[in-house]
Amino acid sequence: MNYIVSFAAAALLVIGLAGNGFEMRRTRLSAIRDEEMATKTVFASRGNFKWYACIGAALVLMAVGSSYT
Repeated sequence: MNYIVSFAAAALLVIGLAGNGFEMRRTRLSAIRDEEMATKTVFASRGNFKWYACIGAALVLMAVGSSYT
């Protein structure tokens, strides 16, 4: 059971980081068109919150998986 939780956590982490990278790239490219590049717009974009939730769920699963060893 422990390896299933660890695998799910690793999969969620990889999916979350890759999705966040693509979303931030898309946000950055749209910000460059506006000639305004601010870190506030890149990290606080509404599209990033679903990826932040995925990464957060992976961290919770990692903590749960490591506590049962």
